[in-house]
Amino acid sequence: MSLRQYARDLGMGARFAVTGGREGWVRTALTAVGVGMGVALLLLTTALPGVVSGRHVVEEARTDYTFALHPRPKGDDTLLLADTDTWWRTKSIRGRLLEPEGPKAPLPPGVDRFPARGEMLVSPALGELLASADAKLLRERLPYRITGTVGAKGLLGPRELAYYAGAEGLKPKTGGARVERLRAFGDPQPGVEEVDPVLLMMMLVVFVVLLMPVAVFIAAAVRFGGERRDRRLAALRLVGADGWTTRRIAAGEALAGSLIGLVIGAGLFLAGRQLAGSVTVMGESFYPAYLDPSPLLVLLVALAVPACAVLVTLLAMRGVVIEPLGVVRTAVPARRRLWWRLLLPLAGLALLYPMIGQGHSNGDFNQYLVVAGVLLLLIGVTSLLPWLVERAVARLDPGPLSWQLAVRRLQLSSGTAARTVNGVAVAVAGAIALQMLFAGVQGQYEKNTGKDPSRAQLEIALSDDSRVGPAAAAVARTKGVRASVGLATASLGEKPRDADASLDVVVGDCASLRELAHLPSCRDGDTFALASPEYGTDFDRTSREAVLRPGHDAYIDPAYADISGLSVPIAVPEHLRWATARKDSLMSRANGLLVTPAALPKAAEPALSGEVFVRMDQALPDVQEYVRNTAARVDPVAEIMAVTPTETSARYTSLRTGMLIGASCVLVLIGASLLVSQLEQLRERRRLLSALVAFGTRRRTLGWSVLWQSALPITLGLLLAAVVGVGLGAVLLRMSAAKVTVVWSDVLALTGVGAGVVLAVTLLTLPPLLRMTRPDGLRTE
Repeated sequence: MSLRQYARDLGMGARFAVTGGREGWVRTALTAVGVGMGVALLLLTTALPGVVSGRHVVEEARTDYTFALHPRPKGDDTLLLADTDTWWRTKSIRGRLLEPEGPKAPLPPGVDRFPARGEMLVSPALGELLASADAKLLRERLPYRITGTVGAKGLLGPRELAYYAGAEGLKPKTGGARVERLRAFGDPQPGVEEVDPVLLMMMLVVFVVLLMPVAVFIAAAVRFGGERRDRRLAALRLVGADGWTTRRIAAGEALAGSLIGLVIGAGLFLAGRQLAGSVTVMGESFYPAYLDPSPLLVLLVALAVPACAVLVTLLAMRGVVIEPLGVVRTAVPARRRLWWRLLLPLAGLALLYPMIGQGHSNGDFNQYLVVAGVLLLLIGVTSLLPWLVERAVARLDPGPLSWQLAVRRLQLSSGTAARTVNGVAVAVAGAIALQMLFAGVQGQYEKNTGKDPSRAQLEIALSDDSRVGPAAAAVARTKGVRASVGLATASLGEKPRDADASLDVVVGDCASLRELAHLPSCRDGDTFALASPEYGTDFDRTSREAVLRPGHDAYIDPAYADISGLSVPIAVPEHLRWATARKDSLMSRANGLLVTPAALPKAAEPALSGEVFVRMDQALPDVQEYVRNTAARVDPVAEIMAVTPTETSARYTSLRTGMLIGASCVLVLIGASLLVSQLEQLRERRRLLSALVAFGTRRRTLGWSVLWQSALPITLGLLLAAVVGVGLGAVLLRMSAAKVTVVWSDVLALTGVGAGVVLAVTLLTLPPLLRMTRPDGLRTE
């Protein structure tokens, strides 16, 4: 057959799709809507690299860390910058104080001039927040006059909260509260960052898991209205068309629907792109300009979707015989075979097996094997589910009328039922695997801070140790504060320069020091030695013996070849008393000398970094905001940190956030696509449903039958998804060299979400079902 004939048949099918009357239009519209939603999500996925790179460019351009060990010299081209990041309830606010030291001082990106003292430039979102009636406490913390806005070049997204305020009298400081002297903004150490192999592998898995349900839904959408289409094609046999011609015409109909779906998907994507700037998803916002898909990836989507539509249609019609007098289907369909369906997941496991135990230390994972292996395992769900549904419904016992109607329908068309829930099963299987993977490797990206949130909820790092006493007293008077503890720290060496051993020196009054250790007795002027339980090795003991020699001097802030230090001597008492560290110490890693203020040499004060630990009444609304306001009044440059028992890698957190955002989008697609699919099936059976009602069947019985038709396949699909998901998760954890653990409560929660989506969609189809069962549904022309 010539290519021209093939194209003519496809074109005829496309014309039938758009000129075939109301039935043809409805079927084409359903196909186009289903394909369009999938295409929109595919285009969104192709745009994600642009979002990442766009935000990275801004983040790198506004970087204000010098990573210098000591301040740079002052010049007419330098700028003093203080980090004043803060929080407003659950929202983070990026803040900077600016003090130009000359006419050539660099301007931050997105800023056209420096604000004067008492003025600030704010992002549009922060301006809206400060103008709201609910932000009274925040306005007290930022008592600057707004004189301008920060441009898009200086913001990660349109909803980011950020400000630049003018200041005077800033002093460079690298420890605790940060004050930098800059000559330019931007990464001072540009270069290619080393990529964590496990994180890269996780990123690949996330993309495959999120995109696979989309592909499944698109494949299902192009088969909407298949039974009515096949009956229409029988008429073509009467005018001489052969079987292959009808198949090509059917493929042309699917091709037309997919092409219209491409247009709808592009429209949905563009509409969503415009809305992206006005919404915040899990604390993140994006400029629409970032959502520009790669032209190559867009071309791939534009070619793959129509090709998929044609291929799926041709494969679906292999078991259908279209004769001149109607559509003939085998009375007893051939039983689906299991052996080839098992080959797909087994092949996926075979591809992933060579990377078992690779982890962080054995090089990068083979990206192609990871993608192919995960893909085959998830495709295994779509291939095994029809077989499972067919075998299960064939053995179901009779029951109530609604049950019989549902079971008989499933026995006649188990493949249609499996297609409906395939996407849900794939999504749940992938979600279970991802949940296991993220939970299993989380320990590799978390570190224990040694801090107890029950002892202190906030930690305030001050820019000047001389403010420790006043700051602690002011915080103690703040509404909702139960206690505040002020301490100052510095390093301690055994010699004034290039010390071989280093310990800590902690300065505080007796009450404050008792928050770290059990003291035998204490009065101002006392000094104690403290050995942290975390430093119990022979090397640690040797270091303590070298530095804490009774009757000799130790040196606060010893100097090194590349760092200037004060090197202030402090006498170690002849009869040095030892304190016992508290198990719930505010500084669990404190290891060295505990010194009361009278025992500290005055010359050592500039070397100290002051901190205030705060215990609060957490039942009081906005108690943290009161404390932050007090700290801002005492020290505008103070850094306020929430006390947490662990800290998580920023890259891991970003990847997890991206996964959750993508999963939310897929969940919306699942619900919308299922609704379209259910409506299409009801439309196909409208005349049959009307006939049942005309013969006396109650509408409630039909409603229950629709519910059973959804519940049975989804139950089987979720069971299969749980098995495949747990298996895939276990393999991925073994690849990451992590312990295989299954949190069954999470597995049940994820399967419950899948079941909930199907139940919600089924309930939404009940009103259309009642309309379709009216007697006028029997009318025909």
